[in-house]
Amino acid sequence: MDAKKVQVRLAETAGFCFGVQRAVDTVYRILEREAAKPEAERRQIYTYGPIVHNDTVVRGLQEKGVRVLESEEALRSLREGIVIIRAHGVPERIYTLLSERGLETIDASCPFVQKIQRLVKKHTEQGERVFVVGNPEHPEIVGIMGHAHGEAFVLPDRESAEKLPVSEGERVFVVAQTTFHIEKFKVIVDILRKRGYYVNVINTICNATFERQAEARELAGASDAMIVIGGSSSSNTKKLFEICKASCPNTQLVQTAADLKFYSDGAVRNVGITAGASTPKEIIEEVLTYVRNEF
Repeated sequence: MDAKKVQVRLAETAGFCFGVQRAVDTVYRILEREAAKPEAERRQIYTYGPIVHNDTVVRGLQEKGVRVLESEEALRSLREGIVIIRAHGVPERIYTLLSERGLETIDASCPFVQKIQRLVKKHTEQGERVFVVGNPEHPEIVGIMGHAHGEAFVLPDRESAEKLPVSEGERVFVVAQTTFHIEKFKVIVDILRKRGYYVNVINTICNATFERQAEARELAGASDAMIVIGGSSSSNTKKLFEICKASCPNTQLVQTAADLKFYSDGAVRNVGITAGASTPKEIIEEVLTYVRNEF
């Protein structure tokens, strides 16, 4: 293929969102703070769960000595050290546990996630039933649900909403995972209303997610091939892939340039590239350079 005829466009919103950048910067700030101390005074740094959903980022921090705590049991076994809360946030009980252990805690939770946690706590304390739209197994949702002080339920899809009993005007409060698919969220809210619920809804899908999804949809619609870069466990990256695939069947999800598998008969003239909110700039540049050189 004549590389000069191939146009490669990178989405403006590709890469770290505010919350992820803040969390990663926080870990590096604490690393620098500890490194500046005499060696005997330095403390081990931990993150509770991977700081963000990107293997490259996590490995880079591990190479600098940061350890990942994968469970509450591991947290309970700690006697000293510094624990950094992951960008996705944690249940309320984790803060209590850290306080009881007397460990220094640095909260790198995304502020937008913290807002949802506060909303869920407030409305459940007021006696309202709360619906959180999102993936029940995602750490952000696990953390949010851990701040409920009353009835709170996760709605992962339209089917779960359609299975709810018909209401006679029951007041419910609805929020969403920050990275949820905006159109699917609207559908679920509409189903709740049709089933008779009086819905008090706050769209907590962050603006960065909305803008990233909208740009990805537009870019995919104008591309012969689409590349979505991100971690295999990243929820927002998977949603970007789903959105792009719907508009551009020739879409692939990769973690690095080494994962690219493009086969073309010469029909590809426009390649679009976007990336999840946890994808580092250097990986995006690596993929961009590879595509420009090889295609």
